[in-house]
Amino acid sequence: MSLASAEVEEMRGDYRRASLRKTAGLWLAVAILVVLMLFDLTTGPSGMPLSDVWNGLLAGPAGEDRMIATILWQLRMPQTVMGVVVGACLGLAGLQMQTILDNPLASPFTLGFSAAAGFGAALAIMFGGALALPGYLVVPIAAFAMTLFACGIVYAIARLRGASPEILVLGGIAVSFFFQSLQSLLQFLASPEVLQQIVFWLFGSLLKATWTSVAVSGAIFLGCLPFVARNCWALTVLKLGDANARSLGLSVERMRRQTFLLVALLTAAAVSFVGTIGFVGLIAPHVCRMAAGEDHRFALPLSAVIGAIILVGASVLGKFISPAAVVPVGIVTAIAGIPMLFAVIFASGRKGGVA
Repeated sequence: MSLASAEVEEMRGDYRRASLRKTAGLWLAVAILVVLMLFDLTTGPSGMPLSDVWNGLLAGPAGEDRMIATILWQLRMPQTVMGVVVGACLGLAGLQMQTILDNPLASPFTLGFSAAAGFGAALAIMFGGALALPGYLVVPIAAFAMTLFACGIVYAIARLRGASPEILVLGGIAVSFFFQSLQSLLQFLASPEVLQQIVFWLFGSLLKATWTSVAVSGAIFLGCLPFVARNCWALTVLKLGDANARSLGLSVERMRRQTFLLVALLTAAAVSFVGTIGFVGLIAPHVCRMAAGEDHRFALPLSAVIGAIILVGASVLGKFISPAAVVPVGIVTAIAGIPMLFAVIFASGRKGGVA
């Protein structure tokens, strides 16, 4: 065997080992998520041993013990599954946004989509009574529509000025401040009762989850997955820089616009029912890059799983902090996200910089 052939074989072996290591890391993350889901199902105001949870899962929604079946399948299971869906949406959206903008601080929360959803929800809470629709439909519909409207504003700016990362970032920051200002105005004008509802929605809580909200958010998430998977190669190439991506035949501007729309849909699916949740879309991509690098075939699913781990873990922690009155996950992620972000910064600094 020639020297060149030996080098090629060695490179192939290194690639296979790296792929196996990343695949093992992904399955390990899935296993951690499953364990956290079981912990989430066992914790709550009424408490429930793991053996009862396991028996209730095996018996199904129509189990003989109606109390366990009701608590598990009608109250806790929708919240846990919703935590998985919302965390996966935010983790996936955060990684895509950081990739297309080449900005480690980009996330749906920092670039205005979550603020737009919050304004839409506040608007619906204040004035939704004038519509002939129940409140549990008006608020998520308004939040979803306002998120897409915010995406449309940034997209229009990109069309006028060019879809460069700098323009998209500046447009997102402007949209964020705009909708945060409108949120503050509505809170100032609201009555004390309405203000309490708005503030609770903005906290971000899985207690609002139902099987209907799980089905809607899950359907949007699953509908986006084929398009996200199709863009794996393009997102990986984009990390090489715009010039190199264009030389390989990638339409960079169109790619950014398509991904921006996917991010808006995933963010809207995540926050429309449970409220504003920060830090998940910011931290999950950094953690997944430390484990899987920039190969988006592994990074995208791992970022989704890590986002789900963070949110379900926040749910478990919130129940441990206050079992009687569960702390909203939005508060937990905001508080716990700060040390997690510092840990990512220090770990990335030792490796030569934030990804």
